[in-house]
Amino acid sequence: MKVELVTTLKRQATKILSDLHTSKEPVLITEHGQPSAYLVDVEDYEFMQRRMAILEGIARGEQEIRNGNVLSNQEAKEKMSKWLK
Repeated sequence: MKVELVTTLKRQATKILSDLHTSKEPVLITEHGQPSAYLVDVEDYEFMQRRMAILEGIARGEQEIRNGNVLSNQEAKEKMSKWLK
């Protein structure tokens, strides 16, 4: 992963962004030697957001199963039939 100082980002933002779009490699921005932010390509960010939404949905489903909030196959078919007409 590429690492850049925040001062370098301020001076060379256009070049850093150009390199980011070409390489698709995230850039870690540091301030005073400490990690401060990541720069990521827009497409990569949107992909990560979609993936997180799917994982959150799976986690909610698993929690519902643990809580006993489940339907039989027949009950699920009956509920879905309203939407599938």
